[in-house]
Amino acid sequence: MFNGKTSAFYTLGCKLNFSETSTISRQLKEIGFTKNEFSDGADLFVINTCSVTENANKECRRIIRKAKKKSPNSFVVVTGCFAQLKPKFISEIKGVDMVLGANEKFNLPTLLVDLNNKNKGNIHGCEIKDLNYNSSFSIGERTRSFLKIQDGCDYPCTYCTIPLARGKNRCDTVKNILTNASKIAENGIKEIVITGVNIGEFIDPETNENFYNLIRKLEDVDGIERYRISSIEPNLITDEIIKFVKKSKKFMPHFHIPLQSGSDKILGKMKRRYNTNIYKNKVLKIVKEIPEVCIGADVIVGFPGETDELFNDTLNFIKDLPISYLHVFTYSERENTKAIEMDGIVPKQQRSQRSKKLRILSGKLQRAHYQKFIGTTQTALMERENKNGLLFGYTDNYIKVKIPFDKELVQQKLKIKLLSHDENGNIKSELNKEICTQL
Repeated sequence: MFNGKTSAFYTLGCKLNFSETSTISRQLKEIGFTKNEFSDGADLFVINTCSVTENANKECRRIIRKAKKKSPNSFVVVTGCFAQLKPKFISEIKGVDMVLGANEKFNLPTLLVDLNNKNKGNIHGCEIKDLNYNSSFSIGERTRSFLKIQDGCDYPCTYCTIPLARGKNRCDTVKNILTNASKIAENGIKEIVITGVNIGEFIDPETNENFYNLIRKLEDVDGIERYRISSIEPNLITDEIIKFVKKSKKFMPHFHIPLQSGSDKILGKMKRRYNTNIYKNKVLKIVKEIPEVCIGADVIVGFPGETDELFNDTLNFIKDLPISYLHVFTYSERENTKAIEMDGIVPKQQRSQRSKKLRILSGKLQRAHYQKFIGTTQTALMERENKNGLLFGYTDNYIKVKIPFDKELVQQKLKIKLLSHDENGNIKSELNKEICTQL
């Protein structure tokens, strides 16, 4: 029906969004669309949005304008979390032809009738309580695949719009996840990142198997050589998960554990399900069991009520822990959240200054993590891109390395020796041919 037509995609936000965009892309291919790069223009643009920060909302407008400038007669579809939260608002943005809610994003091939028959801002949405579960995974866009196992969240964090945008916790079945992992392997992809909104709450709706049961079975999927566990709540990392990763040949020594604040007072206002003592003990236990591990953390700065003293509590708490890097988020007021009603608003300039301090700290933490392994030989999976004659990759414990570009080494697992830092924080490396050039 759409043979000869082209589609292009732009994804804002998290790994989960990337897995879903890729699935939509494959659906459109089945009805005749050829995929273009966004910068090349297209007959159909699909913009998958985020709602976590105010900046993501602004970025949505910018991408819509960019699409229409590139292809003035194109058909523009906006979906994702922002679209679920603000469908009418998005429908009124100049250039938008269709808005899809959380369920409808996977019905796009059915909803598309004629790219020339435009109903300005036509909205297809549903009540958040009526959401189904739709499995998804990414193929082809990156070296690794993002495999969705779970969606939605039951946690009532006072700053977060995700439960409003994605609904309650819903999970795939272990059987279907294993099938999808095998499909990913059949496409020659060697690394999978397990993703969702709150993956530690995974429960198979048919067998009642939990996250630990799932990762044990994923270990046995032929063709996949590496798994990474995306963001997982500290209260949901069990001792059996830690011990399994320690012994696993496929699950990498890499955890990303949201912190959000190093102040118990702020964690309480956020309604997080742990305190700093629980977080600290969890990190120290992981490092004790897996000394080479890389641990990342999310931090929100400028939450209502965060004084200079409480911010310094966060700064010092992080400095005292063996954390390897930070993802820093500046607090944004979001409609329909409890936090927007709280006193103690932090001026935006102060939020920005605090974010800068934490990003500087993150750089120091990362360099310290890298420095521990200078002179050692590590296993790295190399990426696809040739950047200025260099090939980049990541070690098992998430150290970014670079070697001279060689087409034969793209997407290969290599034994390489880590030599030194460069000015951008990457590690200069060399193939350790005496041990093994290719695994």
